[in-house]
Amino acid sequence: MEKKEIVKILNEIGLLLELKGENPFKSRAYYNAARIIELLDEDIETIVKEDRLKDIKGIGEALNKKITELVLTGKLKYYEDLKASIPEGLIDMLKIPGLGPKRIRTIYEQLNITSVRELEYACLENRLLDLPGFGKKMQNNILKGIQFIKQFSSHFLYSEAYSQAVDYKEYLDAANVAKKTEIAGSLRRKKEIVKDIDILSASNSPNTVIDTFIKYPKVKEIVEKGDTKSSIILEDGIGVDLRVIKEYQFPYALHHFTGSKEHNTAMRHRAKKMGIKMNEYGIFKGEELIKCLNEEEIFFNLGLSFIPPELRENMGEIEAAEKGTIPNLVDNSDLKGILHVHTRYSDGTNSLKELVEATRNLGYSYLGVSDHSKSAYYANGLNEEQLFEQWKEIDNLNQIYNDFRIFKGIESDILPDGSLDFEEEILEKFDFVIASVHSNFNLNKQEMTERIIKALTNKYTTILGHPTGRLLLARNGYDIDMEKIIEIASSHGKIIEINSNPYRLDLDWRYIKYAKEKNVIFAICPDAHNIEGLSHITYGIGIAKKGWLEAKDVINTLDIESISKFLKDLKQ
Repeated sequence: MEKKEIVKILNEIGLLLELKGENPFKSRAYYNAARIIELLDEDIETIVKEDRLKDIKGIGEALNKKITELVLTGKLKYYEDLKASIPEGLIDMLKIPGLGPKRIRTIYEQLNITSVRELEYACLENRLLDLPGFGKKMQNNILKGIQFIKQFSSHFLYSEAYSQAVDYKEYLDAANVAKKTEIAGSLRRKKEIVKDIDILSASNSPNTVIDTFIKYPKVKEIVEKGDTKSSIILEDGIGVDLRVIKEYQFPYALHHFTGSKEHNTAMRHRAKKMGIKMNEYGIFKGEELIKCLNEEEIFFNLGLSFIPPELRENMGEIEAAEKGTIPNLVDNSDLKGILHVHTRYSDGTNSLKELVEATRNLGYSYLGVSDHSKSAYYANGLNEEQLFEQWKEIDNLNQIYNDFRIFKGIESDILPDGSLDFEEEILEKFDFVIASVHSNFNLNKQEMTERIIKALTNKYTTILGHPTGRLLLARNGYDIDMEKIIEIASSHGKIIEINSNPYRLDLDWRYIKYAKEKNVIFAICPDAHNIEGLSHITYGIGIAKKGWLEAKDVINTLDIESISKFLKDLKQ
C-alpha cells in the first residue's frame, strides 16, 4: 500500500473517532501518526518489515500493530469496523468546508440527518438555527459549503491527476502500440484543478491502442470502447479519455484537445478571417490541407509565434503572439535557490543539515529557512530562545560550505491586527521574513484586506506567504481585495509568494498576470516540510508559467550574491 493511502486512512480514522465522540486524545494519536508517516523520507514498507516502526517517536504499540497490518495486508479490520459503525452519509458531510466532526455529530443526534442532501434541505428549512453552537451565519456557511462540494465533486488536484497521467503514458509507450502519445487537455495547460485526463495517440491501428488502453492494471471501469476513442475510470475515480488519430493529424489534434475552449474559439475565429478552416483534423485552405509537422507550424501558418500550452486561456496570448511578445517563460532550470522550508525546529521532519544537503544535491546554491513563529503553537512555532539556537547552527553551517548559503528567515504569523509575531529588534535580524495568515480566517473583506496591508507595509516584511490562504478542493481563499493588496505590494517593493504546495498553488495564476503588469516580484517556494516537499517547486513553476512570468520576475532566479544584496536592500 502506498504511503499516501496509509496517511489518508489514519487521518480518516481520527475523523471517524471524533464523529463517534471518542476521547480526543485517541483521535489526535491517529492524526499525529498520519503526519509522522507522511513526512517519512524512508520507505514505510521497509521500516515495517524491519520492525522499526515502533522505534519512531509518536508510534505506540497499538498504532504499530495497526499500521503494520495495513502495510502488509493492504487492509485494516479496525478501520473497516469503524466505518461500518457510522452512517455513510456522515462521512460524506466531512467534505463540507467548515463543518467538523463535532457539529456533524450534533446534527445527527439532534436532527437524525444522515446525508448531505438531507442536510441541504434542513438548511433551506432553517432547521439548524436553534441547534447549540450554530445560528444563521453557520447555517449559511454550511449551505455555501454544500454548493462548493457539489461544484467540485468530480474534480482533482493537478498533482494527483498528472502523476496518474504520466504513469498511463509510460504504460502505453512501453507497449509500443502507437507512434506518438501525449498528455493533452487541462493537464497540459497545468490547470491547478482538472476534471479528467486526456491522452492522445497517433497510430494506424487504433483498435490495438484501445485494446491496450483498457487493459491498464488500474482500470476500475470501462465507460466507452469505440473505434478511435475510449473512456475509462481509474481506481481512484479519475476518468481518462483516449483518442487515436492518424500520425499526420497529430499536431492539429494535440492543439485542439489541449484547449482551452476559449483559446480554440479565438484561434478558429482568427483562421476564419484569414480564409482558413481550422479543426481537430487540420487547417485547410479550401479543401486543401495545410501540412504542419508540429504545433509551431500551425501557429506560423496563422501568422503567430508559438504559444506555450500554459498560456492558452484566451487571456491575451493570441494578441501577444501576433506582436511577437510572448514571454520567455520561467523554467525549473532558472531557479538558483529555495526559500520557505520548515525544519525540525518547528513542524518539519528533517534537520537543518539534512535539508541543506538535499537542496545542494538538487543543484541549488542557497536555502532560505523559514520555520513558524511563536504564535503558531499548533506547528511548534519558535520562540526567541529557539531562534537563537537555530541561528547559531546556521552560522556554523555557513562556515562549512563555500559553495552554498543558508539565509535566516521566519514564517511570521500575521496577527489579527496586522502586526507581525516578533518585536522589531528580532525582526531586523532576519535575512527575510515571510508574513502569512494562519488564523482568524473569517474576518470580513475590509478587515482581512486591511490586516494584510498592514503586514505588507511593515518594513520588515519581505514576502507575503500563500496570499489568499486557499486550500484547493477544500477551502476557498480569504475574502480579500487581492488587486488592492497587489498594488500595495508593488508600491512598497514587497515580494509575493507562489506557494508550490499542490494543495495551495497560491497566488492564483489569474492574479499573477495582473501582478506582473504591476511590476511585482515573486518568489516560487515549495513550503517544504520534508525533503520530499522540495520537489513541489515544479508545481509552482507551472503556475508561474500560467501567470506569464519570466526569470526576471522571480527573486530566487538570482545568484547568491545578487539575492543577498536584494534582501539587504529591502530592509533599508
